[in-house]
Amino acid sequence: MRAIRLNEPKQFQQVEIDEPGSPGPGQVLVRTHRMGICGTDYSGYLGKMPFFRYPRIPGHELGIEVLEIGEGVANVKSGDRCSVEPYMNCGECYPCRKGKPNCCETLNVIGVMIDGGLCERFLIRADKLHSSEKLSFEQLALVETLAIGCHATDRGAPQKGDHVLIIGAGPIGLATLEFTRLTGATITVMDMVQSRLDFCRETYGVAHTVLFNGDGSEIDKMREFTGGDMYAVVTDATGSNRSMSNALNYVAHTGSLVYVGITTAEVSFEHPKLHRPEMTIKSSRNALPSDFARIIRLIEDGTINTSPWITHRVGFDAVIENFETYTRPETGVIKAIIEM
Repeated sequence: MRAIRLNEPKQFQQVEIDEPGSPGPGQVLVRTHRMGICGTDYSGYLGKMPFFRYPRIPGHELGIEVLEIGEGVANVKSGDRCSVEPYMNCGECYPCRKGKPNCCETLNVIGVMIDGGLCERFLIRADKLHSSEKLSFEQLALVETLAIGCHATDRGAPQKGDHVLIIGAGPIGLATLEFTRLTGATITVMDMVQSRLDFCRETYGVAHTVLFNGDGSEIDKMREFTGGDMYAVVTDATGSNRSMSNALNYVAHTGSLVYVGITTAEVSFEHPKLHRPEMTIKSSRNALPSDFARIIRLIEDGTINTSPWITHRVGFDAVIENFETYTRPETGVIKAIIEM
């Protein structure tokens, strides 16, 4: 069976692996139809993802078909199209008992810590599948990315009329934008790439965008946009420690800063920047099972339109030769989809 394995940073290899066999109790055998390439995949490829373990078969943004179910499985059946919740939690540790399986103490994310879906078929726990009779495999592959933004928005908890700043207009920033706009907040997006800001204006009607060039001029624009107050919620989706360290400068007094991007480097700031405004800093990790069900409903009823997201498609046999180009901003990638 064909698969693509990342042996170490920047070293992909197409390999033949054993068939997964029949599903055991509570398991399902599935076929991968579509895989979204995520920022985590890029970071793993570049060696910048702290949770990535090599060698690894990537793939956690997946649209799959159920082929066979194991004993005791009742939530899906053979032939179902599903999105995959890729967070393999233990169900017993403190966060799992508190209803936060996204932060399980021994969490294994498929495609990151354990092998994922960049292969023809694999076994997975049935409770991690979310089915839809209406959505395509391509739409289902986007649900996990949207779930990250959904959870990040919930962590910041913006209210109607709040000014909200999203830093980074890549897939996770755009996913956060999708759910922030549903709150009725007034949104500003900042990025270093003008084409991404143009996408936010043209696709989502975002009136306030800021091109970051490092000279401090962004502060003046933000004060103008917010009437001098700055932002009740700032979400940094860049994964850049420099951006994350600088993000405190944009938070309003009593406001919140959410880190959804991940970095291996140190994030630092002078303590008064946090203390003086009584700022709240939060991280946002993965997503909750309820987020997946909510997102599927929102796509099904047309509240979320996924079609503008996908800018690049690539077949399985062309992944290795094309992957590196997708890490470059000038390629114009918003979301690339692998067609298995």
